Amino acid sequence: MGKQLFLMLNFALLWWWSSIIIPGACSQNQTDWLALVSFRNAIHENPFGVLSSWNDSTHHCEWQGVLCSKRHPGRVTSLVLISQGLGGFLSPYIGNLSFLRVMTLQNNSFRGEIPSQIGNLFRLRHLTLSNNSFGGLVPSNLSRCLNLETLNLIDNQLVQGINSDLGSLGRLKVLGLSVNSLVGPIPPSVGNLSLLQQLSLAENMLFGEIPEELSRLERLILFQLAYNKLTGEIPPSIFNISSIIHFSISWNQLTGTIPSDIGTTLPSLRSFGASSNLLTGTIPSWLTNATSLEILVLGNNSFHGPIPKNLGRLKSLLWILFGTNQLQDDLSFMSSLANCSNLESLSVMSNLIHGSLPRSISNLSTSINGIEMSKNQIQGTIPSALGNLFNLSLLNLDSNFLTGQIPDSIGALYSLQRLSLGRNMFTGEIPSSFSNMTSLNTLVLESNNFQGHIPQGLGNCMQLIGLDLSNNNLSGSIPVEIMGLSSLSIAFSLANNNLSGSLPVQVGSLINLAILDLSYNRLSGLIPASISSCLVLEWLYLEANSFHGQIPEALRPLRGLEELDLSNNKFSGPIPSFLVDLSLLKYLNMSFNELEGQVPEGGVFLNASAVSIFGNRQLCGGIPGLKLPLCKSPSSKKSSTKAIMISVIAGILVFLALLLLCLFIFYRKKKQTTTNASTSLSFEYQFLRISYEVLLRATGRFSETNLIGQGRYGKVYKGILDSGAMVAVKVLNLMQRGASRSFISECGTLGTIRHRNLMKILSVCSSVDFHGNDFKALIYEFMPNESLGEWLHPETIRRDDKHGKSRNLRLVQRLSIAIDIATAIEYLHNSCFPTIVHGDLKPSNVLLDHDMVARVGDFGLAKIITTVSAEATGVQDHGSSISIAVKGSIGYVAPEYGMGHKVSTPGDVYGYGILLLEMFTGKRPIEEAFGPDLNLHSFVQAALPDRAMDIVDLRLWSEASDRQQEIKIRDCMISIFEVGVACSMESPTDRMDMTEAIRKLYSIKACYETKERRTGM
Repeated sequence: MGKQLFLMLNFALLWWWSSIIIPGACSQNQTDWLALVSFRNAIHENPFGVLSSWNDSTHHCEWQGVLCSKRHPGRVTSLVLISQGLGGFLSPYIGNLSFLRVMTLQNNSFRGEIPSQIGNLFRLRHLTLSNNSFGGLVPSNLSRCLNLETLNLIDNQLVQGINSDLGSLGRLKVLGLSVNSLVGPIPPSVGNLSLLQQLSLAENMLFGEIPEELSRLERLILFQLAYNKLTGEIPPSIFNISSIIHFSISWNQLTGTIPSDIGTTLPSLRSFGASSNLLTGTIPSWLTNATSLEILVLGNNSFHGPIPKNLGRLKSLLWILFGTNQLQDDLSFMSSLANCSNLESLSVMSNLIHGSLPRSISNLSTSINGIEMSKNQIQGTIPSALGNLFNLSLLNLDSNFLTGQIPDSIGALYSLQRLSLGRNMFTGEIPSSFSNMTSLNTLVLESNNFQGHIPQGLGNCMQLIGLDLSNNNLSGSIPVEIMGLSSLSIAFSLANNNLSGSLPVQVGSLINLAILDLSYNRLSGLIPASISSCLVLEWLYLEANSFHGQIPEALRPLRGLEELDLSNNKFSGPIPSFLVDLSLLKYLNMSFNELEGQVPEGGVFLNASAVSIFGNRQLCGGIPGLKLPLCKSPSSKKSSTKAIMISVIAGILVFLALLLLCLFIFYRKKKQTTTNASTSLSFEYQFLRISYEVLLRATGRFSETNLIGQGRYGKVYKGILDSGAMVAVKVLNLMQRGASRSFISECGTLGTIRHRNLMKILSVCSSVDFHGNDFKALIYEFMPNESLGEWLHPETIRRDDKHGKSRNLRLVQRLSIAIDIATAIEYLHNSCFPTIVHGDLKPSNVLLDHDMVARVGDFGLAKIITTVSAEATGVQDHGSSISIAVKGSIGYVAPEYGMGHKVSTPGDVYGYGILLLEMFTGKRPIEEAFGPDLNLHSFVQAALPDRAMDIVDLRLWSEASDRQQEIKIRDCMISIFEVGVACSMESPTDRMDMTEAIRKLYSIKACYETKERRTGM
């Protein structure tokens, strides 16, 4: 408002001044001169000096960009200032140029609102203000400019809706409002512009349906509505406007189909764009009747069926873009494309295209520069004649089933800038001829079966910004020529190969690189100090190699690091404190190294979920969430003599304990008659006692509505104690043989151990009920997510599940639960003294807490094994741990138990292996589908590795959004199944150790999550 007042005052002063110094000024009508002066004064940027001629020494009709009428001297008819860099506001006094017919100010830097005074220009025919920064509304009184033929406001910052009054401009031929921020529907009144030839409303936020009234625009040549939020079907009558040459509705939410006779009804069509909508149906073969068609863009819809075989009739075609649909066809359509001599780009990516690459691909136009056929089902080899397409700059055959070796002739594609052949089944060596493609900026060969060394000649590709050779079988060392490519800036990955040797010092040349992945190789040695020069690094992955030494100080300067993985190496020494200062670090994995000392308590180490340090046994301290032991205080090391004395005393005590244990075993049978009673009595005082009356009240008199489980020795009820605590109450059926022994066993086992993945007994009840009968119950923590079995097998959902909701565990959740279970069993086997064998591992005995953390429970069959072996005592397999009958659940019981072998830790390992296979196949251990001679172990073993995905739980497939994700899941599944099979081998001596199983599962989980984060690298 202040600027407008200033301009009005300025105009008034100019008028007064001219009336004084110019004789007869009023009679000569200086209105246009004063309006132009006001226009000039509102402009603050004039970089090219175009307004330098606008001075008093020159008549205003001679000013640059100004034309005047010959019939009416001094009256301005045209104001044209194009691409002059002018910046400022458009003076409202422009509305006083009443003879103005043309105003063109495109491609400048005008800002502010378009003055409404333009509505006073009744003679105006062409108004072009495109490519500026005008804001505000489209002036409503433009509808008064009834002679207007061109209204071009494209590429500004106009807001709100399109005024329906524009429909009154009966002479309008061009309406351009694209690239603004207009919202709302397209006014049906636009259909009244019967002379309109160009309608451009693209790149706004228009919504609603395309008005049927637009079909009345019978002279339309350009129909441009792309990049909006339009919905509904395209009015069929619009396809009857035979004059249309350019038709674009891409990037909306339009539905319906393309009329089959479109090539007949739109015979003049040269470009047709309908990509990124919700269109269905087939691609009409009648499109080829529009013989002038140059651009055909239908990608990212839901078209199905074949690709028209007669596309070769469109000899002027430049682009064919059919990617991301559901087209089902072979590549025979390509033969006819040899007639398209101007073809530049062909894309059928992300469809259901099958068959082999035809030799006719080499007959495509030599002007073609882009071929994209990724994410299809194309088989066979790459024809050597492909090297004839010497102008090709993009070749993407990623994610197909291509086989064989890559022909050397591909090196003839000197213009190639992006080559992507990843996720196929190529074999052999990477051709040395790749070194000829010096224009390459992206090379992707990942997830194939390439062998041999990485060609040194790739170092000639000095424009490479991305290089991915991961997931192959490459060997040898990393060529220093490639490691020294300073052009690499996006990603450089050699992960999952068999590369050996050290990391070259030339790594310091990667000064522009964001992602470096050398994980899962056989690299060794120290990390070079030169890595400190890689200041742009954001993701650094060195896991699963044999790097050693301390974590280098050279990583300190890499302050942009967001993810750092050094796991599964041989790093030693303390965790460096400078990692705390890497403020952007969001993921840090140092698991399975030889690190020692105190874990820092700052930076990324404050988030336990962002840090993994598992497998470093000498670490201590850190935040509680890391669950590490406390560090010893310095005072504990004051005297080495004192430490030696303590060690000697401890040794003596251990000896005495062993002696007492032997005596206990010797005399145990003599006291067998009193053992049960004394044991029961001792257990009664290990736990907080709860009365029968309290449990009766907590469970609603043991109501069936509170029943949450039933096992061999009793029922489990949900209960709420008087304190409000929710618990699970296991009531023993003492009429069942072995129930009392199960009660004692479970108390004896869980009463002496504590672990986050084991069920915890809160209390016991050993009493009599109101009828005088013995009553025994165990009170546990309540697990709100119930048992693992109810998640794996939906048919086990109880009848009282009112919602009947479908439950599923995602792949990463299942892996986490599997690791939880393995960690609990490993604790029982290796960290308890004496060793404890669970004896009955199965899904129903694994409970899930509120955070889906697994807790192993039901220790009714658990055995405590003495450390004195049968061989040492002279007892030959007749000790107390021998089972008279096979105990455990069918399918999970180790085979050796059926032959009378003693209960042992390998028996638990077998049960765990079967449980692991069940978790990821969704199949129970014994099913009719396996047949009489097979079990779950042999069923999975027979499917590895080629048919692994045939046996995966179908619910896990919902996580595969594309072929790349499918491959990630497949690789992960194969690794998990291999662990499950190794744990469930028939012979106990062949089974994998639980510690090794945990290490492998952690590695599998880390690898899968890392690949998830790297998607789209």
